[in-house]
Amino acid sequence: MSIFAAISLGAQLIGGVQSRNAANRAAKRAQQAAEFNASIIERDIDLLERQRGIINANFLVQQERAEQEFERDVQAVARSGFAYGGFDMSQGTPMEVLRNNAREFEYQKSVERFNNQITNLQITDAQEEAELNAQLARMEGGATAAGLRAQGTRSLISSLGQAAQFTYQAGGLKEIFK
Repeated sequence: MSIFAAISLGAQLIGGVQSRNAANRAAKRAQQAAEFNASIIERDIDLLERQRGIINANFLVQQERAEQEFERDVQAVARSGFAYGGFDMSQGTPMEVLRNNAREFEYQKSVERFNNQITNLQITDAQEEAELNAQLARMEGGATAAGLRAQGTRSLISSLGQAAQFTYQAGGLKEIFK
């Protein structure tokens, strides 16, 4: 009977060690998965920065195009109309019309500039949120890994306790290896 008792004792100890090792491997994989998820989230931060660059470049092109169109399509048409009508362009209504057009155009540019700033703020907020999500993914992975390691340690301790109890009930190591 002592050979079976020795085998049982060894199996309990080996089982506990294997359980702890499996939990440690699972913890390592949980941490790796969290790191991978965080890196994907951080990639979104870079994509948002690229989006910001595209939006800002597009904004500048639109501003330049709008200025050209304003001068060509609005102010030039007003000047030609007044000149064709024989009005003096240096004073009075023609100048007032041109000034009003310019004020309206500046207002539109200000609104577009404001909207572009809001878009940039939204991108900044999205980047901060992504960064926080990446940190949270890492923390969750760390917590999961710690829980798995604790579970493995608990299993090892339980196995050691069962082995000790078995050894005690068998009358000690001398009786088991008799």
